[in-house]
Parts: sequence; C-alpha cells; structure tokens
Amino acid sequence: MKQSYKQALKIIAVLLLVLACGGALVVVSGLIPIRASSGHWAITSWFLNFTKDRAVATQSSGITVPELDDAALVAQGAGHYEIGCRQCHGAPETGRSALVFGMTPKPPDLAEIVPHKGPAELYYVIKHGIKMTAMPAWPNLKREDEIWSVVAFLQKYPELSLAEYEQLVWGEHNKQSGQSIASAEGENLPVPHTVIEVCAGCHGLDGQGRGLGAFPRLAGQNAAYLEESLKAYRGGKRHSGTMQIVAGPLQDDEIQEISRFYARLQPADPVERTEPGRNSADISPEEWNAAVERGAKIAAEGIPDQGVGACADCHPTTRQSFENSYPTLIGQAPDSLMRQLELFQQRKRGGTKTANLMHAVVDGLKPEQIQAVSFYYAQLSAQKSRKN
Repeated sequence: MKQSYKQALKIIAVLLLVLACGGALVVVSGLIPIRASSGHWAITSWFLNFTKDRAVATQSSGITVPELDDAALVAQGAGHYEIGCRQCHGAPETGRSALVFGMTPKPPDLAEIVPHKGPAELYYVIKHGIKMTAMPAWPNLKREDEIWSVVAFLQKYPELSLAEYEQLVWGEHNKQSGQSIASAEGENLPVPHTVIEVCAGCHGLDGQGRGLGAFPRLAGQNAAYLEESLKAYRGGKRHSGTMQIVAGPLQDDEIQEISRFYARLQPADPVERTEPGRNSADISPEEWNAAVERGAKIAAEGIPDQGVGACADCHPTTRQSFENSYPTLIGQAPDSLMRQLELFQQRKRGGTKTANLMHAVVDGLKPEQIQAVSFYYAQLSAQKSRKN
C-alpha cells in the first residue's frame, strides 16, 4: 500500500514537471496570443469578471460609507471625472470613444454598471484600480475625501443628461478664448488660455470657486503661494489625486501666469452663514456667531494650554501686502478651510517646504475649534486693498 502511494506521487510529480516544461516552452516560443483585438474567450471573460466581482464585494465589505448627498461633493467628483475618467467611460448621451472598443477588457458604460454597485464597492475600485485592465489606482491614496467625491458623483451619474453633466463640471464657465475680467485695481485683464482650459471649471474665471464651498477661492490669493503650491502638486509633494493630474503637465511659465492672474483679481467676498457647505449652511445664527467669536480669539491669541499658536501670526486677518509665501485665508469657504486643517492633522496634506510648520499648530486643535477658526476667517472681508 505504501509502495503504491509513493508510485502515485512520483507519477503526479512527473506529470506536473512535464506540464510546467511544456508551458514554459509555449511562453518562450511566443505562441500565446496577447492581441487586444482578439478579445477573451467567453469562459475567460466569465471567470475574470466573476473573480473581480467576488474580490471587490469581499474586500469592500468593511468600508464605512460617509454622507454623500452633498452638492459640493458631487461637483468635486464631476470635475475629476471629466479630467480622469471621461476619456474611457464617456459622458451622458455622448457614448464612449471608439478607441475603447479596441481594448480588452473594454471600459464599461458606467450608467449601466453603477446602479448595481454599492458605494463601498465603487470606492474600493476607484481607490485601488483593477490589475490587468486600464483601470488605474487613485493617483494619491492619502486623499480618501477626493475618492468619496467621485463616488458621490457616480451615484448621480446614471440619471444625468449631458446638459446636467456639463453644468456639474463647468458651472457657468464657457471655454471661449479671448475673455477678459476686471482686476482688483479695475484693469481689464485678459484671461490666460491655461486658466480657461485647466483652472476655471473648478475655481471660476473670477477665482471665486463657483460659490459651492467645494473649491478653494483663488482670487486675491498670494501669487507666491499659488506658484509654490502648483509646483508642489506637480511634484507629488502636496497630496491630491485631482490636482496632481491637473498640475502635472504644466510648465513653469504657465504656473507663473496662472498664479499672477488669480492674485490680481478682486479678493473673495466674505462667506455668509447660509452659503452652501455641509458645515455652515445648516447652523443657526446664534451658533454661527458664537463660533466666529471663539475663532477670532483663537486666531488672535492661539490656545496656549493646548500648544496652539495664534493663526494671525502667519495668516493676517486684514488684507495687506504679502511678505512670505503663506496663503491668505480671508473669505475662504469654511468647508475648504476645515478640510485643509483636518488633512494637516492626519498628515495627508503635504505641501511646500513650509507646510510642516502647520503640524505643531493643528495637532492641538479639537474639531469644534477647527470649525470655529474656519468660520471666523471665512466671514472676514478684505478690509485693506492690496497692490501687486
């Protein structure tokens, strides 16, 4: 009995060796077809799709889904979809490019796929991508908030018309060249082509961030800060899957042109309590005023007991000439300010060579204090005009 068992093992080992050698010979010979034009056999497609679906369902099962029904979040996701996804997955009513039909596997029509996928599954695929397909991982895995914005957008996607899609992506912006806009000094500024093509869809031609609270307001911002930030995005030192795609192709002269253009525009108006933003629009006037008062104290004095320095030491509360490359926070949307402070706390923001100075400040802040100081800076106005 023992002898026959050993004999069987030898036969199996020889068969496996023969198969391995045969397989190696086929690979080395170059006979295995790798043509995308040939597609997969039906059984191969079924097996790969079944494996993919089961892997995504299992590995996304423990993901906690945040609140996604937020207009600002949807608009952010729409912007990324336009620059990072539309090339393969198309847009409503326009279909997909003929190029994708020569791919194996073909990128799916998301209007058909999304209704059958949960938000956690969509998040998992967007974040990690899928091997052996054209679906890449998110460009910067530290920015889960950006990934969730795309999930929020995709949940709306199957119901969108082309006009509704373009409104989400571009707002009121049109991409006509030859446009101009008034500077803070009243001069008629021609809008750079790069701003029209690359920046205005999210930040607006006027730099006011489309009034959604979703995008930073660039009007009147420190030109040196904008220039250093775009270079930090381009080099991957400041974390953003969206902005790294946008800034990656920009040349130094284009970055300088964008920065100087937005810096010369009329600074952002103060934010009112009722403006869009999940952290401000629903708060009562009494709560808003109390938070602003607490934020003013933090900005002016810091919180010594918590190791928090005064914000105004680096980010003045009145408009004045810039003597460094720090950003002005006046009139920024509170959601945008809070998001940046939270990213600093979580060590997920990155930035220029001075960004690490923020860590010692934000580490001592509690969530309600982050909210308070964000509300305070948001409602400030440009009390002193600045000459460039």
